Amino acid sequence: MNYVDAALLNLAEYFSHRFQLLTGRTNVWLALQLTNLNIVFYFVWAFTYFWNRGLVLRIVIGLFCIGLLYIMTQTIFKVSIEAYEQSAYQRVAKGYRNPRRIRDAPLRISFLTLTIVLGYPLFLLLGHPEILANQRLSPRVAMLMYLLIVLTTAVLYLLACDPLPPCTGKVTEWLRGLAGRRVAAEEPQEQESASRSIKGA
Repeated sequence: MNYVDAALLNLAEYFSHRFQLLTGRTNVWLALQLTNLNIVFYFVWAFTYFWNRGLVLRIVIGLFCIGLLYIMTQTIFKVSIEAYEQSAYQRVAKGYRNPRRIRDAPLRISFLTLTIVLGYPLFLLLGHPEILANQRLSPRVAMLMYLLIVLTTAVLYLLACDPLPPCTGKVTEWLRGLAGRRVAAEEPQEQESASRSIKGA
């Protein structure tokens, strides 16, 4: 499994470098966006799964979700994306590799194993929803649970990558060039209308 983890890590780094060259956004930015998506999926899952349960359980889950959101504002969301990126740029400039490559390997491998092991049975069960109905688990909730695992796995791999040096990104440059041409095309029209108004006066 270590070889699979290393291969996937190299693939994630290649993808994040391509993404950075296109958009100018680093793997850190992408990982934090996926984390936000993960949080949305988590709250949707909690709402979907516990909505039909008892009132006391709904209150407990609601308080738990509020507490979790507060903890995230004090940890994950406390430091800005720019600060994370600057730290990564400084580390890469000094020639150091990302310490998460080794430190988070057991956690990455655990989530990767869950993604592989649960994937096939889940898709088999989705073909036979009556099995899930017997377990009081709807297919949508089961799919949301699996998506949480997949997104967390992707976040762990992206956070272990190293970014390229800061760059603008091809898409950003193209959009700026497009906006510049549009402004340049509008300026002669504005000058012409101004000169007509002066002559009319």
